Amino acid sequence: MPCSPPNPARRRFLLSLLLLVCFWYQAACSSGDGMKVWTQPKPDQSIKDQAFLHGSFPPGFLWGTGTSAFQTEGSWDVEGKGPSVWDHFVHSSNLSTEDADVASDSYARREDDVKALEYLGVKSYSFSLSWPRLFPDGDPRGRVNSAAVAHYSRLIEHLLDKSIEPIVTLYHWDLPQVLQERYGGWRNETLVEMFEEYAAFCFHTFGGRVKYWLTMHNPYLVAVQGYGTGVHAPGETGGTAASLVVVHNLIRAHARAWHTYNLGFRAAQKGKVSIVLGSHWVEPQRGQATAANVELFQQSVEAVLGWFANPIFSDGDYPLSMKNKHGLLLPAFSAEERLWVNGTADFFALSFGPNVLRLGRAIVQHGQSVTPDLRRLLAWIKHEYGHPKVLVAEAGWFSEADVGREDTVAIYLMKRFINQVLQAIRFDGVDVFGYSAWSLVDGFEWNKGYEVRRGLFYIDFNQPNRSRTPKTSAQYYRHVIAHNGFPRDKTSGEVAGRFPCGFHWGIADATLQVHFYPFSPQFTDSHLYHWNMSHDGLLRPVSGVTMPTRRAQCTDFLSIRDHVALFASTGASHYRFALNWALILPQGDLSSVNAEALRYYRCVLTELKRLDVEAVVVLYYPTNRAPNLGLPGPLQDSGGWLNHTTVEAFLAYAALCYEQLGPWVSHWITMNEPNRLVDVYSGGAETHRAAHNLLLAHAKAWRLYEREHFDKWRAPVSLALHADWAEPANPYLDSHTQAAQRFLLFELGRFLDPLLAARHGNEPRKGDYPAEIKSYLEERAQEMGPSESPLPTFTESEKEELAGALSFIALNHFTTRLVSPAPPSTAGSQQKQPSAHGCMTLADPTWPFSGRGQALVPQGLRKTLNWIHQRYSGAMPIIITASGVDDPALVDDRLRQNFLKSYLQEALKARQLDGVNLQGFYVWELQDRNVPQFGLFTSTHHQSRAKASLAVYREIMHRGGFPSQNTTQDCRAREQREHCPACEWMFKNKAMLVFGGCLLITAAMLASLVISVIITKRNQTMGRGRGIVRMNRRRKKMPVCSCARFNHYDFPR
Repeated sequence: MPCSPPNPARRRFLLSLLLLVCFWYQAACSSGDGMKVWTQPKPDQSIKDQAFLHGSFPPGFLWGTGTSAFQTEGSWDVEGKGPSVWDHFVHSSNLSTEDADVASDSYARREDDVKALEYLGVKSYSFSLSWPRLFPDGDPRGRVNSAAVAHYSRLIEHLLDKSIEPIVTLYHWDLPQVLQERYGGWRNETLVEMFEEYAAFCFHTFGGRVKYWLTMHNPYLVAVQGYGTGVHAPGETGGTAASLVVVHNLIRAHARAWHTYNLGFRAAQKGKVSIVLGSHWVEPQRGQATAANVELFQQSVEAVLGWFANPIFSDGDYPLSMKNKHGLLLPAFSAEERLWVNGTADFFALSFGPNVLRLGRAIVQHGQSVTPDLRRLLAWIKHEYGHPKVLVAEAGWFSEADVGREDTVAIYLMKRFINQVLQAIRFDGVDVFGYSAWSLVDGFEWNKGYEVRRGLFYIDFNQPNRSRTPKTSAQYYRHVIAHNGFPRDKTSGEVAGRFPCGFHWGIADATLQVHFYPFSPQFTDSHLYHWNMSHDGLLRPVSGVTMPTRRAQCTDFLSIRDHVALFASTGASHYRFALNWALILPQGDLSSVNAEALRYYRCVLTELKRLDVEAVVVLYYPTNRAPNLGLPGPLQDSGGWLNHTTVEAFLAYAALCYEQLGPWVSHWITMNEPNRLVDVYSGGAETHRAAHNLLLAHAKAWRLYEREHFDKWRAPVSLALHADWAEPANPYLDSHTQAAQRFLLFELGRFLDPLLAARHGNEPRKGDYPAEIKSYLEERAQEMGPSESPLPTFTESEKEELAGALSFIALNHFTTRLVSPAPPSTAGSQQKQPSAHGCMTLADPTWPFSGRGQALVPQGLRKTLNWIHQRYSGAMPIIITASGVDDPALVDDRLRQNFLKSYLQEALKARQLDGVNLQGFYVWELQDRNVPQFGLFTSTHHQSRAKASLAVYREIMHRGGFPSQNTTQDCRAREQREHCPACEWMFKNKAMLVFGGCLLITAAMLASLVISVIITKRNQTMGRGRGIVRMNRRRKKMPVCSCARFNHYDFPR
């Protein structure tokens, strides 16, 4: 039995003395410096572990879950229970026909709940006592319900038997209805004393077995929604004035209960007492916080959390911002009450969930945004209230009722909240000792009834047995608890090694812009000018005089010279860019060929060749935008890729480009991301028809090059596919695993399988679509009615043409997507027609994201490469022909630096550890167009400045990867030795070669001298002979004619 409290006079004296010491101690320790959280920069996602931290929680961390009595117990009038305000509210309300009379039936199924706790492996269970069940008439001095006492005692004993710590809440909103009717509920200060007596009974009855007590759960919602707006029970609409009074009484009631335990029970029971307070969190809608708006952010949090926490954890009084806002409406604490209220919590218990966040959105001001950032809120609590110990007593979100047990989104929100707690512990020094995922089972969600669910265990409320079925979020939470956090994946460590010599260190661009005009007017201006130096100093044309012009040469184009020089400065070996089909063939056929455009491209290629840069040229770069999708207008007007004539037009275009540009191109890509282009079409048969024709066009262009040009120029030909990795959104559901595989088959297999031999059992299939896609579309067609599959079929000749029409696999990889089956569309709904693969994509909120929403998931690249490697037998070379991320930084683009290092690390692992035949990696892209985005250089508007990421890429290229020692890779000398055996022999025997060369030169000079002397003497001899002949002729007086011309008729016969 606990000791009895001392007499009132002595009690008041001791209390005043104790609280005076506590007040000054608290004032000294509490910094009240929460505003600094907004002035500090947000976590930098380019820094490792800032977006998601892999690691463990402290030993002994109190993993738990919880419920509230009214939401789950049911048995609303069983074994003497009296009605609560919520019983009365739902029974009398016209807003809903639902009630909690049975709810989850936890009162009768206590053992089922404990089994659910055992399944999770939790160390604590937070539940609330039902005041009207213990005291049906509400009066703690009256008759106690022995059946209720026995029920809660058995529950506590059962938990302790399973080594689960009970965390007991005295009041979770279910005030006895009789107290509401008799006194007006929490508007009447009579309840302060009654709550103290109720708490004393509970401490006395259960306290010997309970180490953690919570007096109230989120009283803010009781005051605001119960007595202010009437959304919650008891449904009063007294507005702000009523809420202020209710809060005042709730705080005093809590303080009375804490002092009761502190003075009467703590010494014997050695437990801890607190109050669960809820809060939202706010951030600026745009940009960084400023001195002007930080004060407003502080006031927003003070209006919810600070309303209760300031009196209890700070100085015993309400925040100044609330005093200024509410004036005389705000009840005042006396000096004695401030001492008495302050410090009445042994730890900080926090509720962070949808109910308060929803209310938070209603009170934010212009320029503020409510965000679910638990880490920042925990840091604010630490700075504002002097580094208290924190229990996250409620955290979680809701799912729609029709989600059932497949609560995929809830998994990622749980993952995010728990990881934010770990980051707050590790990085911010917050002393969090426990986390309670809310809630254990589905229940009655207050004014939302059964429309939403928050349980880890699913309950079908239409079934009388109310069986508990673990949701996928329960499976995930169980996994986290078992590992005490988020252990790092064994494959996540870095490896040392180099990429081979000959590896493509590339940069990729979109369609190369053609600038026809040379940089000097002398080539196009025929005028002659004189300089009027004595007057206005202007150049004036000389009238009547024109000068000849000449056609501009490749070296005259400033745009080419500057652009190629910019690329050459990167040190990259390969440059991927695209031609403009619509510019080269405006009419879509050879009737109109833009020779100047072809000449411009030829100039670019020759300049690249001069600088020893390998050119990778894309023939067709779809814009994926109306009206023409990158096609010549007439082709698009005639149906574009839905019309087979476009296939033939592409073949003619490819033939022209091969002929005109072939000698300078090291690799050809027929088309860029045809798998993204088909998404533009309306779906169904159109999507499949477009993909069909794109494949045929590629195959014909490949065959043409192989047949007519490969022997001359030997350039490999491929097509580039957008190749993001697909991860099952819910790893605990087979349907999601199947959806992810189906997504990859439609994205990649649909284009690669017809060209390559994929593994299908023992027999490879060539020249045809994946068997899995064919089966899926046939089944889907049957489900929608007796109809045929929308997938076109290849003829036998087309299959032969397709099979093997690929020299290497080109992939554009940027990110990873979570994939789940798309929900079935209801009849008559206005939903967008589902995609051909029947999947939808999500994103993990714990991933780091760029400004444009691209997730950085480096391991997705390795998984993509392995999927390709395993499906296509691993023989085919693979090149990543585009990979990058947008970064808004003008120069110090740390996000992109992290991207390059982490993604190239995964590329090295794929090659070195997994045996993937990876032969190149191209960074997207060379230069920004306007604002900072993907470029390694800023735009011309920003003086084409090199960004910091270029130095990172250049260093990786220079070292050939990530060698264990900081050494460079000298590939050029090695290539010479490898590819020129004769050169290697000459290098070894250079002394002998020099000596031999000298002898050869000397012999040649001597031979030349001898020949020269002989010719000179012969000429002299012949000269003397001609002189004698001329002399004899003069003597005979014969005429000499050296210039007469005769024809053959003049000769004597």
